Amino acid sequence: MSGGEFDLIARLVERMPPPGPQMRVASGDDAAVTEPRGTATATTIDTVVEGVHFRLPGFPLEAVGRKALAAALSDLAAMGADPGEAYVSLGAPESLREDELLRVGDGMAEVAAREGVTVAGGDVTRAPALTLTVACVGYERHGTELVTRAGAEPGDVLAVTGELGGAAGGLLVLDGLDDDGALRDRQRAVLTSRQLDPRPRFAAGRALADAGARAMIDLSDGLGADAGHLARASAVRAEIDLGALPLGEGLVGLLGDERKARELAAGGGEDFELLAAIGHERLEEAVTAVEGLGGRLTQVGRVVQGEGVSIRDADGGEVEPRGFDHMRGSPPG
Repeated sequence: MSGGEFDLIARLVERMPPPGPQMRVASGDDAAVTEPRGTATATTIDTVVEGVHFRLPGFPLEAVGRKALAAALSDLAAMGADPGEAYVSLGAPESLREDELLRVGDGMAEVAAREGVTVAGGDVTRAPALTLTVACVGYERHGTELVTRAGAEPGDVLAVTGELGGAAGGLLVLDGLDDDGALRDRQRAVLTSRQLDPRPRFAAGRALADAGARAMIDLSDGLGADAGHLARASAVRAEIDLGALPLGEGLVGLLGDERKARELAAGGGEDFELLAAIGHERLEEAVTAVEGLGGRLTQVGRVVQGEGVSIRDADGGEVEPRGFDHMRGSPPG
């Protein structure tokens, strides 16, 4: 890393989109200052680490920046919030040059511009591995309360946006599983994009909040694990139908077996889709709202009394609700 810490920070700031209207003092002072909006805020923090969430050199540096910011923003999308500001701490190993670190910034700037986010400040330091910690602030929309994990009720429907398993499948492709060329170019591109360019589902989150979703969570650790988080917070049991899961394009072809594809969809992490608990009487409204945005909402289960998570196949057999555990070192998917 050449040029020094402050030169690098200045060059990273230059790459970011201009500050949003809520900023009074943006990056460059001792602290950022935002104008109050008279509404609740939601704040989240997320970290991506080389060797845990991505592996160099196979993972493009721009994709590291995209993934770091998108992963943090996904938590805000799961609350039906509007995105606001992001604050970034960059840990840079000596092995990366300044121009390479700027590529990380370019990827982050791409997501910030697309999602309307102000990167309002941060820090740079040396680290043994490339590490990005991102804190994001979102805002409650007037007339619609933020949706938490804790509101699901027995009788609710469980539904997911988009398709599942694509990010875990994309990781397998990046690791060389499809070297024999079983997938078409489009399928490879779709699967790997779920790793290299994840998209927080802000529009769908807002639509689901407006349609009365009682609880939501983003699928970062995997459906089995994240359904467990929602069930625990709501003091209910989540029952999921394995056969109902919408599969990522190309996933069956990649694994050569539909059962394996469904199990990966149930346990693979980093899809960043949304799992929502919705009153049965409002499901059609929610489906219409998400489809009106060009998305997809699929009923995958139900909420019942009890605790924990149950994932069952068509024969009634139970599948272990797996997911990504950072402390156990299990890889996504």
